[in-house]
Amino acid sequence: MFERIKKAFTRASREDDKETVGPPSQMAAGPMSEWASTRGFGFSSADGGGALGLEGKIGGKRWRMELGRPTRNFIRGEELRGRAELGIDEDAAVLVLNRTLKEALDKQAYSIYTDHLQTSVDPKLPEEMRWLAMYDEVGWDELPAPFWERYAVLADRRENALAWVDGVLATAMLEWPRPGPDAETPFMLMLLRGKGYMRMEYRPPNMATLQHAALIFTTACENALGGLATPVKRP
Repeated sequence: MFERIKKAFTRASREDDKETVGPPSQMAAGPMSEWASTRGFGFSSADGGGALGLEGKIGGKRWRMELGRPTRNFIRGEELRGRAELGIDEDAAVLVLNRTLKEALDKQAYSIYTDHLQTSVDPKLPEEMRWLAMYDEVGWDELPAPFWERYAVLADRRENALAWVDGVLATAMLEWPRPGPDAETPFMLMLLRGKGYMRMEYRPPNMATLQHAALIFTTACENALGGLATPVKRP
């Protein structure tokens, strides 16, 4: 049965590159703009109906984070979403997500594909759900136990995950400012088709959460450029 699920997910369409973010929440532009300038980031406010966003370049590669309406049904309220055109090894595929979200997606996928009335795959299913069927969870001892308690890492190859998720990134994902996102808050980082992505529920909706999310995403982009610019050789 699970081979059938995997094949079905593999055939499903890729929607992430086509997504748009809706109108964002209001946030004081002054403090955010000042903070962004100290980091060398560009900042755009919600004025004029556009999405509130941060942007910049890492190693000459452009990245952007936007805040707006959720594009996934597992995110409540607003979604903070990042994307970077990294130009890294396009065959590398790695997903990091909190375990609570993984368990919820696992249950949803199992429910859908054990339903005898379900005869075809909905191409609008979240790409993350397809990944759960396509890729295996991996792990290694060098990262702290609290990281593995909170997060799961899935990858096409364990070597790609090792090259991307190091101690610095893992620590940043654990040390959110207080009050900050807890272990139940939907969060994920992805490497796919040479691009980097981040997606999370914007909770609590404050500047500290946004700032730390930007730190995590830019660190993830730096790691990807440093470790996956070329295909990782098998041992």
